[in-house]
Formats: sequence, structure tokens, C-alpha cells
Amino acid sequence: MSNIRKVLCWRQKRREGVGTNKKSIPFNKQDYQSLKQRCLVKNTLFCDPTFPAESNSLGYDELGPQSSETRGVQWKRPKELYSNPQFIVDGATRTDICQGDLGDCWLLAAIASLTLENEFLERVVPHGQSFTENYAGIFHFQFWQFGEWVDVVIDDRLPTKDGKLLFVHSAEGSEFWSALLEKAYAKLNGSYEALTGGRATEGFEDFTGGIAESYELTKAPPHLFKLMQKALTLRSLMACSISSSSQDTETKTSLKLVRRHAYSVTGAKEVHSYGCLVQLVRIRNPWGRVEWIGSWSDNSKEWNSIQPEEKAKLFYSAEDGEFWMAYSDFIQQFSRLDICNQTPDALSSATVSCWNYSQFEGDWRVGSTAGGCKNNEATFCSNPQFVIKLEEEDDDPYDGEDGCTILVGLMQKDFRKDKQIGRDPNAIGFIIYKFKGCNNIHLGPDVLLRQRYTARSHPFTNKREVIERFKLPPGEYAIIPSTYEPHCNGSFILRVFTEKEAAASPMDTEISADVEKQYISDSDVDPHFKQLFNQFAGNDSEVSVFELKQILDSVVSKRTDVKTDGFSMETCRHIISLLDRDGDGKLGSVEFHILWIKIQKYLEVFKKHDTDNSGTMSSHEMRDAVKEAGFQLNIDVLQVIVSRYANQQYAIDFDSFVGCLIRLEMLFKMFEAFNKKNTGKIELDILCLLILCILLNLNKIQLCLV
Repeated sequence: MSNIRKVLCWRQKRREGVGTNKKSIPFNKQDYQSLKQRCLVKNTLFCDPTFPAESNSLGYDELGPQSSETRGVQWKRPKELYSNPQFIVDGATRTDICQGDLGDCWLLAAIASLTLENEFLERVVPHGQSFTENYAGIFHFQFWQFGEWVDVVIDDRLPTKDGKLLFVHSAEGSEFWSALLEKAYAKLNGSYEALTGGRATEGFEDFTGGIAESYELTKAPPHLFKLMQKALTLRSLMACSISSSSQDTETKTSLKLVRRHAYSVTGAKEVHSYGCLVQLVRIRNPWGRVEWIGSWSDNSKEWNSIQPEEKAKLFYSAEDGEFWMAYSDFIQQFSRLDICNQTPDALSSATVSCWNYSQFEGDWRVGSTAGGCKNNEATFCSNPQFVIKLEEEDDDPYDGEDGCTILVGLMQKDFRKDKQIGRDPNAIGFIIYKFKGCNNIHLGPDVLLRQRYTARSHPFTNKREVIERFKLPPGEYAIIPSTYEPHCNGSFILRVFTEKEAAASPMDTEISADVEKQYISDSDVDPHFKQLFNQFAGNDSEVSVFELKQILDSVVSKRTDVKTDGFSMETCRHIISLLDRDGDGKLGSVEFHILWIKIQKYLEVFKKHDTDNSGTMSSHEMRDAVKEAGFQLNIDVLQVIVSRYANQQYAIDFDSFVGCLIRLEMLFKMFEAFNKKNTGKIELDILCLLILCILLNLNKIQLCLV
């Protein structure tokens, strides 16, 4: 239930703009300004209790407390290393990032690319931080994290060995912004070691909120160089790498390129050499050294073949880690190119970004929405669903094909934190169907199991994110994100980018009820039924809550086709509250007859959805079962129902099913009674609130769903 409360509170905050870069969320509830002011008043330096200067902050395995790699590590503030440390010297540049003893070159490549765009850099590295004015040993950085911007506060104690920074450092020794940025990102992910291994795309996305796609250069599309030029014009971030076996990690080729190492792509230009047009790519090694020595490298003879004015614009010779190479060599020497496309709100110029953008959050919950891939026919349809309407085709498509470009990214949350605690990430993917109809429905087997899909991600992957680009004809499409295996808990974010404006939204049922009303008078009750009723009811011709429980337990226990633990007193009280017409807290023969008709209908629905004849119903069947009983419910309510009524095996027995339906009918009737203006919202004074909570035994979380 606490998860439901968090979701509801989060949605309200999102509507208020919380989580945007302009209104970032304090990570670990640490507010930078208040913490800094407190330190200044007390004349003390900040020590972060949530990411202490201890071995656990370094790592959990190779950098763990018992590791030989962490022996001799001392945490020191920059003022203990240099007499005059600087936060940034002459602006943040690509040469400020040099790798240390941590395998996070992917992150450093992303940081290096970040320095090319001041607008991006200033978003991640807020202004007004220094080691002089109002220094209190506290700094902060902002990152995009699973759909929202967070502000991460750190102290400036950094891990050192032999008086030198252990991890990232600047070529300008007394400059510390890059080392502090790395520390903040390590805190966000749980430890420094959690940053080991990855792709620059992950850093790109967390620094910009963009979405990154990858190209295998052995299969480079013919328009890739032009796409790279456009990407740089659109201020996209790019990185490249060379694949090899794990034994070759960060070994050098004969031409001084480093295998299994992330580089930044910082330029793409065309020059005239001996009368021919040559495509060149500029690349940056985050080490700040070790450069390509092939054609068009620093001081190579090819530079003498171009006009001096062209050379002056491009040529710069220095052992700084940055170099040019021919595009033809680039696609032969490198294996992979990553491009991070920006969201419309990432850039201040309205004319720069051409992407339309939609973002949604969701959950896979065992028993309700963790349906697994399409191979799992019994549960697949219970996965969350999203719809997008593509109406306008692209202008001037690169590949010459008409259609609507759509970029879909599915990301699982807390990827690195889960790895740190030994939890394997889910294998995730998505599938896309074309359909016609309303959006306020939940697609079932008729579409998802019996129709052929339009597109899908390939293959399912246990990485942080799966991203695919498609060209689809105009129309309406349903996107179904899922884990490969069913019954796997997880949270995800789904992002959709389109070149043209497109409407997108979650696809789910509108909450409603259409319960058949029973109009029965005393004369309608069969005499035989009356006689049977009077045997249980006694002299007063009514049954109390205790007698009702005895009757229901007695009847249901004789059936062999349904399982039950017996009706609870809570359910019996709800039944009487729902059907008691005269308010005496008991049921007469007419009221009991109405109950009997309801239970017969509920039994029929229950047996229909007990597909394996086990006497219980799978929780994944609840959506269709309650619908047949007259209730249309969305994912949020279904998750609450499953957590309330399903057992440990996510099965629901008959008495729980009846209790759920009775309670739903009560809630809908009460809402209808309070919804006097038919606005879909109700207002309660304290008296009504107390009565409602006591009557239904609601806690504050459940009340939010009323």
C-alpha cells in the first residue's frame, strides 16, 4: 500500500512541476542551500552522512571494504591537496577530464561531450560554486534520473592515494569540478564501483534527459555521416568505441586507438583534398592523451593537401587526446556510434530541436501487471499499455521512404543500484500493434494474441534501456512494454520521440460501474426460499452479521468446485451495510434474496475465470472478472485489489472475490451519493470522512482511491 501512496503523491507533485530541471528534487531530501547556510553559520565544513568518506562509498566488490585495491585510500578535501584549488579554471573544457583507476571511461566520454554545450553543462553544474566565496565544503550537481531531475549534494572529500586523486582528475591539477561531478554521480548510483562498465549513452541521457540510439558501424547506413553532421547541429551528444574480447580491455591497436574504451565525437566536417571532397570526424580520448596516428592525425601529411584557410579552421596539433580521422577510417576502425537526441525542453532555441516528446512511468507488479512477453498467453494482456497517434509524415526523409519516424525507449529503473545489491536486472522489451478504436480501453487477446504485431524491439535485453527507431505509416498504435519472463517486479519509464507532433497517452480503462439493480418485493420471494431463510433467521425473521457468516460458510463449504477460507466478519458487515434497507444492521428475507442472486452471479463469473479448475482464480484474471461483474477498473485500482485480496501465490479464492465485489459496489454507491453535482469529484466534511473510514475500514491510502 505504501507504494500506491508514493505513486499518488508523486503524480500530484509532477502536476506541480516537481522533477523538472527548474524544480529539481533534492536527492536524499538534502537541500543544498539550507545545508550550506547551516555550515556557514556554524563555521564548519560539510560532511555528508548519506555518502560518507568510507570504504562502502568506494564499492562493494573489487573496491569493497576488504579489497586490496582500497588499502591506503585517504579521503581529502581539495584544500588539503592544493593551496589554491579551483572549481573551474578558464571554463570547463574537454581536457578537464582525465581518467583515473576506475573503469568509467563511458561516463568520462559523456562528461567530455557535455563540455561542448554550455547550456547542458550549466544544467548539470550549477553556477556559483567555488573554494573561496562562502566555501563550506559542500557542492551540488543535477542529473536526469528515470524521468525526473534530481539535485545531488556532496561534500568535497575525495578518495586519494599517495596524495593524488584516485579517480577522475583534471589535466590542470588544481581544478576539481570533474572530480566532484564524478563523486555526485557515484553517490546517485550507490558507490564509485557502481560506475564500472557502461556506455556513454547512459551518461548522455542522465546529463541531458535525452534519448540515445546506437549504430553498429559494420552495418553503417549510407546516410550516417550526414546524420552525424545534423546531430552535431542539433547539439546531440555522440560517442564511439571499439569492440573486442574482455581480455583486450583498454589495449591499444597499432594505430594507437584503445579497444573497449569510450571516445567522444566532437566534430564532422568536409574538406577539399587534391580536388576531392573528404569527410572528416573529430574524436576525443577522455584520457587527454593517446591519439590516432593514421591518416589526418596530428601532423600527418594529409593536412598539407588542403587550403590554408580550411586547415586553419580545423587543424590543431597537441597531445591533448583530440584528433581528426577520415570518416572512411572511422567506420572501419570503430565498432559502435552512440547518438543522444535531445528533448524539446533541453534547448533554449525553439528552432533547434525537431523532436516531439512524450514520457510515461509505469510498473510491472507480480499478480497484476507483470505479464511477461507474448509467449505467456495467459498473462501477456495484463501488461501496461500506451497509445500513440501518428498523423503526419516526415519532411524530407533521409532514407527516401515516406512515413512517420518514431523513436521508442524503454528504461528500467534503479539499474545500477540493483546490480550493487546482487539483484539481476530484468530482460525488457516492447511490442507495437496497430489498431482502431477508443483509447480508454485495455486491449485484450483479440488484438494482442490474435493479430500480428506491427513492430517490436529486438531482442529482449537485461540492459538499462532498449531503444528502437521505426518508420511507420500514419495511424494509431499501442505500445506494450514488458519483461521477458512473467511475474517479475520492476518499474520503468517509456519515452516516445517523433519528428512530427503526435498525441500519446497511457491506455487504460475509465473507472465506472454498471451493476444490475434488483427490484424485489416480499411477494417475489419464493415461499420455499422464505421457509429455508426462516430456519437460519430464527424468531425475528432477520439474520445478523454473525448468522450471515454461518449461513455463507455453511453453504460454500459444501461445494467442491471452489476454495474458501470462510467469509470474514468484515465482508459480512459490508454485505449488510450494502443491502440493509431499514438500517437495523440485519438482513430480512427480501434483502437476503437479493444477496443470494448476487452470489449466484459472482459464482458463475468466478468459475468461468477459474481456467485451471483449481477452485481459485488467478489474480491476472481480475480485470476481466470484475468487468463481467459490472466494474471497469484501471491498473492502479487493480494493483490495490491484488495486494488486498490475493494470497502468496497470487490466487484469489471465492470468499475474497465476493468481498472485493461487495466492497466495490459500496464504494461506487457512496461516491454516487456524494457526487451530487456530477463533476466526478466529491467533497467530504470531517463527519462524512470519519463515517466513511469506519464503515469501510479504510486507511488514508485506500481513501485516496475512493
